[in-house]
Amino acid sequence: MNYSETIAYLYSLTDYEKMRLERYTPETHNLARVEHLLAAEGNPQRRFPAVHVAGSKGKGSTAAMCEACLRAAGFRTGFYISPHLHTFRERIQVDGRKIAREDVAALVEEVRPVIEHTNGVTYFEAITAIGFLYFARSAVDVAVVEVGLGGRLDATNVLTPEVSVITSLSLEHTYLLGNTLGEIAYEKAGIIKPGIPAVSAPQRAEAIKVLETVSQERGAPLVEVGRDWDYEPGPANLDGQAFSVRRISGGNSKLDGEYWTPLLGRHQLENAASCVAALEILRQRGFDVPVEAVREGMRNVHWP
Repeated sequence: MNYSETIAYLYSLTDYEKMRLERYTPETHNLARVEHLLAAEGNPQRRFPAVHVAGSKGKGSTAAMCEACLRAAGFRTGFYISPHLHTFRERIQVDGRKIAREDVAALVEEVRPVIEHTNGVTYFEAITAIGFLYFARSAVDVAVVEVGLGGRLDATNVLTPEVSVITSLSLEHTYLLGNTLGEIAYEKAGIIKPGIPAVSAPQRAEAIKVLETVSQERGAPLVEVGRDWDYEPGPANLDGQAFSVRRISGGNSKLDGEYWTPLLGRHQLENAASCVAALEILRQRGFDVPVEAVREGMRNVHWP
């Protein structure tokens, strides 16, 4: 298949980005299918460390900030996002470069026999599998992976990351994820893994209570922006905004300091603080992320 034929084939699979589901269950969103696809390819998701980002609002921006900062620190990065804005190739990137058309075609051709012998594989499950395979074969040092929908049953949740990040939560996709903020928080909290640190953006009381309960049950340290980290806005114009971030519990961080980003809006400062908190956890887990790289990444992040 050429690239156009490959994209047409992917779109022929069940696409829950484009059709309304009446329920969000293991029958419609089933980790066993994507696990089967990945196992057939040697479990590539186990061959790179990752930052896993879920949320109702801000997850794309937060993921983009994390990727830009890690790339500025010299890491070879993978970046997995959805949906795409201009081209399918935006969804899978290495070192800031979109996957090549020929690589999309070759990977889908390779995985297609497994897809066709696995009942019910969806569009998102297929592209998650080829994205993780591409990252493993590209020998990325770390991948930043954005959740597609929810968290608990999302295809990306086969990862065991270095840190999980949950951005601002609100009522969204209520017909799938639940009718209350607590129910939605429970679905998002599904990305929190036993013993793996997590970061939360500022949340309303109903949501943070669920995140704290799930984290405690799973023995996962939870860092909260607004409790453990704080930020202050600085001067802003149409080109961007200055801000400061500092850790307010557990001692000072080497990432405390002044930053600037071209992303506009007060909400982006919550996202930036969540990103910095996640990067500090990566530093504690052995990743060399100097403050100069975080400043460079924040300054150069691109998120249309």
